[in-house]
This record gives sequence, structure tokens and C-alpha cells, in this order.
Amino acid sequence: MPKTEPEPEPTPSWEYSLYVPNDLRAVTISRRTLRLVLTAYGLIRLVDTAELLATELLSNAVRHTKGPAALRVRWSVGVLRIGAWDADPRPPEPPRSLDLLLDLEEGRGLALVKACADEWGWQPLSRNGDRGKYVWFELTSASATAA
Repeated sequence: MPKTEPEPEPTPSWEYSLYVPNDLRAVTISRRTLRLVLTAYGLIRLVDTAELLATELLSNAVRHTKGPAALRVRWSVGVLRIGAWDADPRPPEPPRSLDLLLDLEEGRGLALVKACADEWGWQPLSRNGDRGKYVWFELTSASATAA
């Protein structure tokens, strides 16, 4: 009788944080690291979208602030949450309509996040906002199977 492979167990929750300097080269390093992490956990179907949106968030953090930044990646119960932290407490500019931004080379980041993510948002990181902000998005494993 042929030997059957056991069904894979559900991936447990996990989290990674990558702290980066205020340097645009850090965006490329973070994007490649994200691809490696998601591939290692078998989330290859989420890689392209996650990589695009994470790059937008982290490049905003590096371009529009003077301090360090961080990329946080968390998987829990079929939901991938990726966020970027920066030291600037001001809220991100609201996303504009993608239709208005198609010809622009900059300013599309949050519009792409809003259009492609299942959820997104931001939060200040202290009562007075003096520890910066965290801008995040979520992709569900169901959005990967629809792709």
C-alpha cells in the first residue's frame, strides 16, 4: 500500500520585525527579506502583493521622516499583517483615488494599499504621538486563493 503524506499542520502564529536606518537602500533590503520570510513559511501566493504594499509603506516611512523605521510582519490565523513604523507622529495623508494618480510617479502608495489590501489603517504609538506611528495592512489567506 502506498505511503501517504500526513496533512500539513496549520502554520502557527509568528512575527518578525526588521529595524532599518533612514536610507532608501533599506527598502530594497526589507523587500527581499520579506520575500524570503513569506516563501519560507509557504505563503508564496501572498508574496507579490505583500512585497508591493510593504515597499510602499516602508518607502513612505523612509522618505517622509528623518529617523529610523521598522517593518513588522505577523501571521496569525490565516491573516498576514504587515506594517511600517516611523518616528513621525503625524497621520499619513489619506489615500487618493487611483484613477487620479495613474500618471504620477509618486503619491500612489496608500491608494495602492487601500485598493489591494483586505484591511489597512494606522495608529499613533503613544498617547501624545511622541513615539511615531504604525501604518499597516492585512492580507488574508483567502485573498491568496482568489488570485
